[in-house]
Amino acid sequence: MERRHFLAMLAAGAAAASGCTQPPPAVAEPQVALPATSAPPAVPRVPVPAGALTAIPGPGTSLALTVDDGADAEVVAAYIRFARDTGARFTFFVTAAFDGWTTHRAELRPLVESGQVQLANHTWDHPGLTTISRAAMADQFTRSKQFLLNTYGVDGTPFYRPPFGYHNAVVDEVAADHGYTVPTLWYGSLSDSGLVTPEYLLQCARTYFNAQAIVIGHANHPPVTHVYGQLLDIIRERGLSLVTLNDVFRT
Repeated sequence: MERRHFLAMLAAGAAAASGCTQPPPAVAEPQVALPATSAPPAVPRVPVPAGALTAIPGPGTSLALTVDDGADAEVVAAYIRFARDTGARFTFFVTAAFDGWTTHRAELRPLVESGQVQLANHTWDHPGLTTISRAAMADQFTRSKQFLLNTYGVDGTPFYRPPFGYHNAVVDEVAADHGYTVPTLWYGSLSDSGLVTPEYLLQCARTYFNAQAIVIGHANHPPVTHVYGQLLDIIRERGLSLVTLNDVFRT
């Protein structure tokens, strides 16, 4: 199965992966997440800046942890439990062809309806959009948009994340034709599109969990499910608040 590489962060104009280059072999024990609040932060919402979105502008203590793909249905389920049990707020960029988004609809939909979890478009089945025709691009957005509407009652607009971070003016135009006017990239990664150790994932979190950052993670492999409590520890130690994109942006 195709997996994005951390080099996509560079193509998206994101930070270099300093301090996150060689995964150590150690494996962390599963952690229990700590209690948190699901209430949105009391921060003023700001307009979405022009161009591709890579960070939350201005001063603040927000952290947008965005979760892509959903290749492993059990990891999707674990993220849902994490949100439900701790109040953590996420934006999921849904690759709609993965069956976990259908299998776990009943558990996820209430979190979407409350606004604690936001859904956005990550295409139907994750092609490199710059390598396919306009018609094929349109089909990717149409199918995923319809899936989100039918399954969760939302369409994910205006945010979309191009697979691998690859987009151009044509991709952005086709996306905008379907209501996705905000190509959403990132400035930091958990580097877990492929299989990594929990220790390496935490090393990346310590590097990139910073104020006003948009960080990318993936619901593809189990290691992230072993370190939820430690991720929350990093967030709390740094005085950060997890937010959805809708929490901080006016659209």
